[in-house]
Amino acid sequence: MLDRLSPKPGSRRPRKRVGRGIGSGSGKTCGRGTKGAGARSGWKRRPYFEGGQMPLSRRVPKRGFTNLFREPFQVVNVQALTRFDAGSAVDTAALAGAGLVHSAERPVKLLAQGEIDRALTLRVHAVSASARAKIEAAGGSVEIIERKASKTGKAESS
Repeated sequence: MLDRLSPKPGSRRPRKRVGRGIGSGSGKTCGRGTKGAGARSGWKRRPYFEGGQMPLSRRVPKRGFTNLFREPFQVVNVQALTRFDAGSAVDTAALAGAGLVHSAERPVKLLAQGEIDRALTLRVHAVSASARAKIEAAGGSVEIIERKASKTGKAESS
């Protein structure tokens, strides 16, 4: 059965053979026009090439900038802390061990989504006001880890 399969008639066309004389319709310049980079060997059309007119990426005005020293926080919500036992001390290493953050080296911020019903002692780099209120209402406490500036200008955790 599979040996009898073939494409529908007219769906496949033979490859255009260029440079085979004037009578072929693609002789002499071989469909490349005259002169210019497109007529030369080795020229490849870049993505977003627009035929030589000013490309869209250069026509559109640029706004804003990227802060090279931005250090994004790893976010942990209050509801995720219910996996820790009541009265335990939770720091970045404990959060990384529980799989709540990727790295114990990068800064962690605690946010207030969800509820918590146990007293925990938390050591994180930043905390929202509502998250602090929820932790303290449950009988826990939050200690902020100070971050000192390094030689590159980025803040490091102590």
